[in-house]
Amino acid sequence: MGYTTATPVQEKVIPPIIAGKDILACAQTGTGKTAAFLLPIIHRLLTEHHDNHKINSLIIVPTRELAVQIAQTLEGMSYFTNISSIAVYGGSNGALFSAEKKALSSGVDMVICTPGRMIAHLNMGYVKLDAVKYLVLDEADRMLDMGFNDDIIKITSFLPKVRQNLLFSATMPDKIRKLAMKILHQPEEINIAISKPPEKIVQEAFVVYEEQKPALIKALLKQKQFDNIIIFCSRKQNVKQLTYELQKAKFTVEQIHSDLEQDKREQVLMDFKSKKLKILVATDILSRGIDIEDINLVINYDVPNDGEDYIHRIGRTARAATEGTAYTIISEKEQRKFARIEEVLGKSVTKAVVPEELGPVPEYTARAGGGGGGKKRPGAYKNRNNKNRYSNKK
Repeated sequence: MGYTTATPVQEKVIPPIIAGKDILACAQTGTGKTAAFLLPIIHRLLTEHHDNHKINSLIIVPTRELAVQIAQTLEGMSYFTNISSIAVYGGSNGALFSAEKKALSSGVDMVICTPGRMIAHLNMGYVKLDAVKYLVLDEADRMLDMGFNDDIIKITSFLPKVRQNLLFSATMPDKIRKLAMKILHQPEEINIAISKPPEKIVQEAFVVYEEQKPALIKALLKQKQFDNIIIFCSRKQNVKQLTYELQKAKFTVEQIHSDLEQDKREQVLMDFKSKKLKILVATDILSRGIDIEDINLVINYDVPNDGEDYIHRIGRTARAATEGTAYTIISEKEQRKFARIEEVLGKSVTKAVVPEELGPVPEYTARAGGGGGGKKRPGAYKNRNNKNRYSNKK
């Protein structure tokens, strides 16, 4: 599969997992966490006794996209072994539910699931988790943000008391530590580059009025130097509207959000990964855990809600130590929010010059403790010195 050198998180996590210790690991996105827990669990399943007719390991994740991705990675890693696995996630497909029920009833080595879907199966009485030896909570902070705390506690109540627990999170707030205290037993703590984006990401921001955002996006996309682009919006309606406008402007673009059927979402992701599709407009459903190589550019069409969301979004690029670019478009109402993100980063993000054809734009006057960029256009400035790569590069 092309693995030659372990990443830092893999180097630190794999030995204690093989040794049977519980793990509380904090590592930023794109550091190789998936292989860090899959490889040692596969190793232990192959080298130690386990019941082939029982569920032996349970991996709980926040989104169906991440469940599918981990299942695909696992399929590749275990291809030449007899290890069985299934992804269990929400959706309206009755045949899919029946296939999940069959696997969960007859036993499967590794189950990757979203909390809600697993609860649905557990409530029907045929799922037996009494033989689970390995429990993994991946993107634990995201699961708590999505309100899955009670579901996680309920699922773990079905598990045997003696088991190995592995909790992975990109951040380590108090609520994660409280969850860890309930689930983990004397865990080994591992911290890798907490809450900072990869150094190789070039971060820049454009300060505009809200109505100028679509025109700026089109101007940036016409530069031609980026091959694979993700544009993040904070609301589904913005995803739909921006996708419509870009398609009307003849860009090769598709959208991903929770209103799309799972089959459609999987097809769009497949087209994007295979380079059939150049531009993807998405909600934060794609900001965590999804492993897509060679993304050159991430654009925040809307400023993320907080620093952690910002780091996860821009972390889609510059993965595995490659280089990448991240642009954030800041409206006058979003300036204070972006100032708080800069506080988390510990530095100011360069404010790039907006192409002159967009007209006057607001000044960036925000401070995290005040300001916020007024709505008045008289305070705007024109781009008199257009010496910047955005307007010059064709």
